Amino acid sequence: MACNQNSGPLTMALSDKCCTANTGCEFDGTLRKVRAEPLYVQKVYDAALFNLQGLRTISGQEFRPFLGRGARITRILDIRCRKFFNPSDINDERNLIVKPETTISGAEFVENGNGKPVSVVGPDGTASEKILYTNTKDCDDEFKGTPIFGTQNVKITGDVVVEIDALFTDDCDKQCQITLSANVPIARECSPIVLTNFFELCMPSVFNTAFLPRFAEFCNLSCETRLATNSIMRDIVICPVTGAVKANLIIALCVTCEKKIVVPVQLCVLSTGFPNLSPETAPICSTFPQLFPDQIDKKCPCRCAEEAEAAETVPEC
Repeated sequence: MACNQNSGPLTMALSDKCCTANTGCEFDGTLRKVRAEPLYVQKVYDAALFNLQGLRTISGQEFRPFLGRGARITRILDIRCRKFFNPSDINDERNLIVKPETTISGAEFVENGNGKPVSVVGPDGTASEKILYTNTKDCDDEFKGTPIFGTQNVKITGDVVVEIDALFTDDCDKQCQITLSANVPIARECSPIVLTNFFELCMPSVFNTAFLPRFAEFCNLSCETRLATNSIMRDIVICPVTGAVKANLIIALCVTCEKKIVVPVQLCVLSTGFPNLSPETAPICSTFPQLFPDQIDKKCPCRCAEEAEAAETVPEC
């Protein structure tokens, strides 16, 4: 808490709090080091993107810290909202989670015989993709994809963290700046917030391929908040004895979801080879092992070629 009788709003910015990344991929602007290489990847055959919105009204949410006896908020500088996540417990019910549940019409998820859909590993390294099947022969004959339809229910559970930057006067009539914070519950697993929408995707042939098409979906969520009526007098209540702050809020939940039909393919790409990062030097070791193998499809270096030619010209005894 910083107090000053006559000063204006204080800045809360920190210098040098962000960074830039280094991928190790460098290109000298010429094609001398460019070569063609095959990559075994997943190709997106069709995709659909959706934006969904949900609202949650909060009444009498308590914020910390207390402002003290006789405090009065005079101005709101900023209100922020972010997802709550506990890195020590991924199963914490307070973690804000958006979970899509999808049913498909016109196709079916391949099951394992026990009624459970077969899941395969996706680009995220987890079993996040389901295998699809339907009779695509009619559209295969026309060299087109087969349309399938789906219903998506997005369930939202967990908490958000709301922070309020405010100016207030204490019982000595000094102006102070403070950040009020609260962990605001949105919904629990037993009663989630549910958002629904419908979609259509185009499915490739299940016969003219070695792999059945896969269905992938993923979502991300952000939140925005404001005072319920945008009025300090109506939406914020301060206890005159303890300085406890309670506020009425409206929290908007902003969800982006994407559905994809993907198939495994092999692509031929232009590459400059493996990236080479500049390692940090150590005072003891003189050499270090490499992390990736050498290219074995490139031409032999000139020195090796000269030695091979010399060996061929040596006369037999």
